[in-house]
Parts: sequence; structure tokens; C-alpha cells
Amino acid sequence: MESTKSKQRDSTGSDLSEQIKAVTKDSHVRAENTQLMLNYQKGQITQTQYKLLLCSLYEIYRALEEELDRNADHPAVQPVYFPQELARLESLELDREHFFGPHWRKRITVPAATHRYAQRLREIGKNSPNLLVAHAYTRYLGDLSGGQVLGKITQKSLGLSGIKGIAFFSFPGVSSPNRFKQLYRSRMNSIELTDKQRQEVLDEASRAFEFNIEVFDDLQKMLSITEEASSEKRSDTASQSQPRTFSNSPILQFALGVGITLATVGMGVYAF
Repeated sequence: MESTKSKQRDSTGSDLSEQIKAVTKDSHVRAENTQLMLNYQKGQITQTQYKLLLCSLYEIYRALEEELDRNADHPAVQPVYFPQELARLESLELDREHFFGPHWRKRITVPAATHRYAQRLREIGKNSPNLLVAHAYTRYLGDLSGGQVLGKITQKSLGLSGIKGIAFFSFPGVSSPNRFKQLYRSRMNSIELTDKQRQEVLDEASRAFEFNIEVFDDLQKMLSITEEASSEKRSDTASQSQPRTFSNSPILQFALGVGITLATVGMGVYAF
């Protein structure tokens, strides 16, 4: 695979947003062609899967937005700090309450890969706030792009009305996603970075995608193990009671929620 540094040379003189797009192109394609993302686009999503997706997104955005808030005055963060227009945490809380009830905070289950991503956000927020720019750009502009399509798919697939349960995909503070994305890119490109700092941001953008691809690799392994175990279980209990299906397996439910998170990344950011 072509190195990030080599790709940066191909984009010498380009704006930071264009350079990020260039260095993450391969990762875009890899995420975009996952089977789970393709299934999501076909509307093959269950409420259980979506609820688990909300759990993962909540942990990621809680870490991201708390670190952005903490570093709001940092010279690299301040130009792209738009909490009123972009913040997703409150929307995710509304969605989780819709599906889990008032005690939703006690019912958060996320995989280790999600924790690793959140820990990385905490780490750079404390030690290298410049790098938050890469994660904010990747997440928020993805939400404003492919996330809008995913919202409609989710609404139709789950038979939801209005924005109840899908507030995450709604941006009431953004009247025109396209114009806002132009503004965001312009503000991002105005950030003053040394050559070394710029390279670090580009590397971090690639790393953000790799976190999600690593999650997908873990998901594939979990699915394989679960399928084998479930197949054996059905065989062993066929003469007794009706076997438990895949959809009732906690392990598979856990894995599917992670996979759908990848779908939002793969579909969203490619539309930057």
C-alpha cells in the first residue's frame, strides 16, 4: 500500500482537507466495500443491530466531544469548533432513551475496539490536540454526507416516524449541509500547521480509519466463531427444543452493532 507520506507528496500544495481525502482514499474503498455496509444500504438492519450501533457511537462521540470542548481554545481546534451545529452527543442520548428507556445509561455495551478508539481520542485530546482535527473532520463531515442517507434507510427499515430514534442523523443547526461543509473545509484549511504537524494530522486521519477497519476484522472473527457455535448448538438440540437463532446470540448482536458503525464511516466520509 502506498505510504501516507508518499501520498502527501502527490498532493503537495493542496489544502489540508484535500490531502486528508487523498491519503485516506484506500481506506475509504476498503470500508465502503464491506458486506455489512452493503447490506445496510439495502435496508437490512434490525432494531437490535441499530441499538448496538447507538452504544458504540455514543462512546466515540462522548470522547470526541468532551476533548473538543476541553480544547476549544486551542489554535488548531478553535477554527473547526462548531458545537451548536455539529455536536452529536445529545442526539445520541435522545435516541438511546427512545429505545432503552430512562435508564439507558446502565445499558451501554460496546466492544473492545470501540474502547480503543475512545482511548485514542482521550490520549490525543490530552497530549496532541492538533490531531483532534483529523477525527472531527472524518466523523462530522461523514455524518453530514452519507449519514443523511443512512438516516432515511434506518427510518424506513425500522418503521420509525419523524426523528424519534434517529435524531443522530438530524442537524437542525445546519440549514445547508453542502454550504456548511464548504465552510468547515475552509476553516480547517486555515489552520496554521508546521510541515511536521500537518504530516501528523494526515497520519492520524489514516489511523482513524484503521481503528474502524480493525473493528471490522474483529467482527469477522466474531461472526465466524458465532456461526460455528450456533450451528453446533442447533445440531445438538434439534431433538429437544427449538434452538436459539443467530439474532438472539449476545455475541452476534454485540458484533453486528460494531459492523454497522463501520457502515457509517465507510459510506459517510467517502462523500466528502
